[in-house]
Amino acid sequence: VQLQASGGGLVQAGGSLRLSCTASRTIFSLNVRGWYRQVPGKQRELVASIASGTNINYGDSVKGRFTISRDIAKNTWYLQMNSLKSEDTAVYYCYAVRGPYDHWGQGTLVTVSS
Repeated sequence: VQLQASGGGLVQAGGSLRLSCTASRTIFSLNVRGWYRQVPGKQRELVASIASGTNINYGDSVKGRFTISRDIAKNTWYLQMNSLKSEDTAVYYCYAVRGPYDHWGQGTLVTVSS
């Protein structure tokens, strides 16, 4: 499965961005879809995930501000990010799990200026 992430950019604190991740195959075949983020020198951190269609999880630091959603017809899932903070600055990676395998997108940079 190939994943293509897009939507990153520069935004002021308090603003919003929407990230998209498009898969090369139907996302019905994927057990888990979601987003991680990583700041240089730190571990990759779970941002949000959807498992089995309805089981949604968010990282504690983004709860109430970020929303993950999917469009099955477009083989795409999204991360709507609102009320962005400078500490949200990171490279965001979309990922998917199909069977025993993980698949990762190339990463998209989100920079939040204070």
